[in-house]
Amino acid sequence: MHTDRISLPDQVLAMASAIKLSFHKRLFLQLIAYSWAIVLCFIGFQYLHEKEYKSKSLSAQLQQYNLHLLVAIEEGTPYDEYVSTHEKPFDDLRISIMTHSGQVVYDNTVPLDSLDNHSTRPEVAAALRNGAGYHIGRQSASNGQEYFYSATRGENLVVRTAIPYSASLNVLLAADWTFLAVMISISLAMSILAYFSTRRLGQDIERVNLYEAEQERNRLKRQLTNNINHELKTPVASIQVCLETLLSGISLSDEKRQELIERCYSHNERLRRLLDDVSLITRMEDGSYLISRERVVLNYIINEIAEELEAIPEEERLALNVDFDEEVVVEGNLSLIGSIFSNLTENAIAYSEGKNISIKLIENTEDYCRIRFEDDGKGVDKEQLPRLFERFYRVDKGRSRKMGGTGLGLAIVKHAVQFHGGTITASNCPNGGLRFDFTLRKHD
Repeated sequence: MHTDRISLPDQVLAMASAIKLSFHKRLFLQLIAYSWAIVLCFIGFQYLHEKEYKSKSLSAQLQQYNLHLLVAIEEGTPYDEYVSTHEKPFDDLRISIMTHSGQVVYDNTVPLDSLDNHSTRPEVAAALRNGAGYHIGRQSASNGQEYFYSATRGENLVVRTAIPYSASLNVLLAADWTFLAVMISISLAMSILAYFSTRRLGQDIERVNLYEAEQERNRLKRQLTNNINHELKTPVASIQVCLETLLSGISLSDEKRQELIERCYSHNERLRRLLDDVSLITRMEDGSYLISRERVVLNYIINEIAEELEAIPEEERLALNVDFDEEVVVEGNLSLIGSIFSNLTENAIAYSEGKNISIKLIENTEDYCRIRFEDDGKGVDKEQLPRLFERFYRVDKGRSRKMGGTGLGLAIVKHAVQFHGGTITASNCPNGGLRFDFTLRKHD
C-alpha cells in the first residue's frame, strides 16, 4: 500500500484550490500577499539596521570610557582608583581589564580566580584584531547574566565594559515603533485601495474570460454538431436504402430480407450509441454540477468488466489480468467511472488486435489513486498518440466505422477522468500495445 505523505506546500495548494474564490478575490489576495511580503521584509531590514546603528552608538559610548581608562592606566593610575573616582556612562557598568593574551587582571564585579581566559570572547577577539569590538546579548560564563559587551585594545591591555541586559537597555536598543506603525498604517491604506482597484479590474477580466469561455463552448458545440451530422449521414442513408428496398415491393428471398433487417438494426444501434455518447459528453460539459456523486468501489467495477468479458465468444475475447492488491474507494459518479473502464476495454477489444488486457493499481494515497490500463496489441503511431482523446478522431477510419465505433469513446474517458479531478495520458508499451495511465481524486 502506498501511503506517501503530502508535503506542506502541497497541502496549502490543496486547501487553496478547495476554496472557491472569484478572480477578483484571488487577484486581490495575491497582490496583498506580495505587497505585505515586501513590507515585512522592509520592516525587518529596517529593524535590524536600526538596531545595529543603535548598538554601534552604544558601543561608541562605552569605547570612549574604555579609551579614557586605558590612557589613565598608561599614565600610572591604579585600576580601582580610576573606576571609583570617575563617572561611569551607565549604572551597573561591569569593567574588565585583561592582557593581550586574554588573562583577566581586573574585574569590578567578579573575583579574578573565577574567571578563565577571555581571548576567545567575540568582543575581545574583535578588539585584538581591529582595535575595538562589541557583542550583543551573550550570557556571562561567570554569573549567568546577559550583557552588552564593548572592548577596546590598548598597547598592553584590553579594557572591556559591559551593560546588563535590562528593561532600560531593551528600550535603548528597541526599534522606532512609531516608524513601524506608520509603515503598517500606510500598508493597510494601500490594501484598502488595492481591494477596490482589483475589484474593478477583476470584474473586467472575469467578463473577458467568461466571453472567451462562451466563445470556446460555442465553437466546440458547432464542431460537435458538424461531426454528428457527418457521422449520422452514413447510417441514416444505409437505413433509408434498406427500408426503401423492403417497401418497394420487390420480391426478396427470406435470407435477403433478413439481411436488410439486420443491417437496419445494426445501423440503428450505432445511432443509439452515438446519441448516448453525445448526450453524456454534453452533460459533463454543460451540467457537471448536476451529476451526482456517491461512494464508488473501483474493485466492483473491474469485477463487472471481467464478467462482461466472460460473456463474449472465446474467439473475440481478451484475457483480463487484474493487479488490484487493495480496495480502492472514490467519491464520484458510478456511471462515469464505469464508462472509463468500459470504454477502454471496448477500445482494446475493437482495435488493439491483442490477446490480453491488464488493469493495475500503481499508486493509492488518501487523496488520489493512479491506475494503468494496457493491452498487448499493436499500439499506434507515436504522432497519433496526442490525438487519441479528440472527438471523432480515428486512427483507422474505415475499420472504426466497420466495428461500430462512435469515435467518442476515448473522449468520454478523458472527460470522465477530468470530472473526477484527474489526468490521463496515452503511450505505447515497450513490448507493444497501448497504455493508458490515469488518476482519480478520491474526494471532491
